Parts: sequence; structure tokens; C-alpha cells
Amino acid sequence: MSRFEGNAITWFEVPATDMKRAVRFYETLLDKKLREFPSPAPYFLFPAEAGAVAGALIHSPLQKPTADGTMVYHNVDGQLDATLDRATALGATVLVPRTEIPGGFGSYACLLDSEGNHVGLHSR
Repeated sequence: MSRFEGNAITWFEVPATDMKRAVRFYETLLDKKLREFPSPAPYFLFPAEAGAVAGALIHSPLQKPTADGTMVYHNVDGQLDATLDRATALGATVLVPRTEIPGGFGSYACLLDSEGNHVGLHSR
């Protein structure tokens, strides 16, 4: 039985055109250190606990940042307001402000990252 068997998603990649800028943006936004991973393309891993769905920033000619494609929601549990403050300080465009999710599923917000990707933030 795979550790990912029950997950709809097992891995994600967020494209970046300027890796230094993107790493600085996400490390500041999430208040966590990304880890460089040896790869033919520049690749930095988002922090995640063992067995959790994880992902990375990637710079590759095969992937381009987009504001109108698949979205990734980053877990900022309990820190949504502080994360949005950091996003604003970083110059990110907040597309959807803090919004409560009906049914007790927490809150979310959406923004454009430093590379032009439409990404979400979620907090329970």
C-alpha cells in the first residue's frame, strides 16, 4: 500500500522564471526555508512532513507560470492574516481576500506570486 494511496494529489510543481526571486518570495511568504534539490533543472522543495503531499518550485522550459491554470493552495494553518500581510509587503497582488469557507472548513485567500502564478492560501 502506497503512502499516497488515499491522496488525490501526490506531488505538485510551481513554475518560476526567476528562481532566486521565487525562492525569496516563498520563503518570506510562508516564513519557512525551501530546500534545494539536486536536479537538471533548478528545483527547490517546499517544506512538508513525512508522508504529506509536497511539491517544489521548478525552473524549466517545459513549464511556465500562469494566472489562469491549475491552482495550488498552500497550508498556512493559523497564520492566514500574517501570511497575507507578508504577501502585501512582498508586492503580491491579493486577488481574493480572506474568505470564510462555509461548513467550518476554515478560510482561504488567493494571490499572484512573484512569478505570476495564481496561488491560494488555506487555514483551518
